[in-house]
Amino acid sequence: MEGRAFIGRRAALAIGAAALARPAIAQQGFPNRPIRLICPWPAGGSADAVFRTIGEMASRQLGQPVLVENRSGASGTMGMQMMASEARGDGHLIGQMPVTAFRLPAMTRRPTWDPLRDLSYIIHLTGYLFGVVVRSDSPWQDWASFIAHARTSPGRVTYGTPGVGSTLHITMEEIGRRTGIEFTHVPFRGGPDGFRALLAGDITAIADSTGWAPLVQEGRFRLLCTWGAARAQRFPDAPTLKELGLDIVSESPFGVVGPKGMDPAIIRRLHDVLKTALEDPVVITMLARFDMVPRYMDSETYAAFARELNAHEVAAVRRLGLSTD
Repeated sequence: MEGRAFIGRRAALAIGAAALARPAIAQQGFPNRPIRLICPWPAGGSADAVFRTIGEMASRQLGQPVLVENRSGASGTMGMQMMASEARGDGHLIGQMPVTAFRLPAMTRRPTWDPLRDLSYIIHLTGYLFGVVVRSDSPWQDWASFIAHARTSPGRVTYGTPGVGSTLHITMEEIGRRTGIEFTHVPFRGGPDGFRALLAGDITAIADSTGWAPLVQEGRFRLLCTWGAARAQRFPDAPTLKELGLDIVSESPFGVVGPKGMDPAIIRRLHDVLKTALEDPVVITMLARFDMVPRYMDSETYAAFARELNAHEVAAVRRLGLSTD
């Protein structure tokens, strides 16, 4: 009996230890409060619209609200700075991972975060379609006339983007380098601010994702080119950079990440929920509205892709000599 009692006590202790060792998802009933989803761009833009739709779909599965918070600024890296400083990687704070978050640390001698070390990669979602637009009442009917004007007016042609180090900024600088043109970059907090500046005549052009599409369709902006591998289905008359003689395809893939050290079970739960949302017809329709297509990667594939992307973007920053110091 003594032996059986001892074995019983040992079994009870083992069960207790196992309970203590259970993942946070089991102990806490994740999620046990609203999830904050950081969109590092202003409200009203393409990323904001997509994440609000995905958040609504995810909320239904999780049983808790997924609340989109707009934290614009710093070329879309405000969310990543929040992630890197967040001590609790419990899944209740997640956010969009823009490509700029791989570049900005390489643009300073004293980076405050490391995109590989300080984040947990959850799921890759999609990417942007980019293009250059001017006001419809401008004298430039196509890309060739715009470039010809820029070539004869060094430094006087201004273009807006969502920020220093953004894919739009990097690509426009590369276009300038290859064509021998000196553009003047004007960074904004996000697309809507840049669109207002272009409408007001404060800048010459905008390089941005397809948040400009309604203004093109309304006849207020003129689309000069797109930057994808092929012409955009919605804008078949707009040539690609490759068609215009520039061997450049510029897209900006993005996904969702959280702070480092997240419980693998919580990562799996968020991944599965967000994957289901990505496959929902409502989300697919919203993506199509901004000329995005689903580009799903699971957590491990996304983390591996991030390592490759980080090496590529750091090399681009060094090649172009970009610095925020």
